[in-house]
Amino acid sequence: MQSPLFAYTEVQSDDHYTLQNGQLLRVRLDGNTDCLARKGAMVAYQGMIEFDGEYRSQGQAYARARTGEGLDLMRCSGQGTVYLANLAQHIHVVDVDHEGLTVDAAYVLALDSGLHYDVIAVDSQFGISGTGAYNLNISGRGKVALMTSGKPLLMPVTPDKYVSADADAVVAWSSSLRVQMQAQTSSSGVWRRRGNTGEGWELNFVGEGYVLVQPSELMPPQGAQVGQGLAAQYGFGQQGAHGQNQGNIFTNR
Repeated sequence: MQSPLFAYTEVQSDDHYTLQNGQLLRVRLDGNTDCLARKGAMVAYQGMIEFDGEYRSQGQAYARARTGEGLDLMRCSGQGTVYLANLAQHIHVVDVDHEGLTVDAAYVLALDSGLHYDVIAVDSQFGISGTGAYNLNISGRGKVALMTSGKPLLMPVTPDKYVSADADAVVAWSSSLRVQMQAQTSSSGVWRRRGNTGEGWELNFVGEGYVLVQPSELMPPQGAQVGQGLAAQYGFGQQGAHGQNQGNIFTNR
């Protein structure tokens, strides 16, 4: 049998995580280290591999119900090779160290089982209920496989060069960065959104670290259900900028 398909045979590597190609992740299991992967992400495997639904603790269940943020994971264990993918999205392996990583749960494909994650309120001093209000803060030492729609942009943040990005395009950032969420407004239009720009919530990053942005956006958050009533759309009232999220942190342990 001859075919150009033979150019896509298995990539040989002893690393725990290896990119088979830009949209397919190869995970090697040696019987000692497990991998937590997105439910349903397995496309193929070789060897004696077991897949179990990862137990969601009471704290995790509460965080998911309260914020809508969380990880639906399966535990991959045993000896062999597992291939993971999700809708042919681009995959990127990231080393998590002492700085930590904050990421939207929707973009996590897999992570080391030894990593710790909390659900946090991004802009806790304002009661914003729009897209990006809650994310995962991943800490410890290990690897995380992230997904993006298209090839991403990694933007450095320094004390003299801050970054602002659309909340729906941001995938992840260094946990050491200071983050604030705000609506796109101007001094002349503070009581209304900029309907002529089509832009909604944005995230502002200050400090030193990195921001990962993808070339794709979800439905603009101003079109989403945000609290109750028109006032909440502008940050006013009990569902608006009321400080109700202050200090919200939910943990996986």
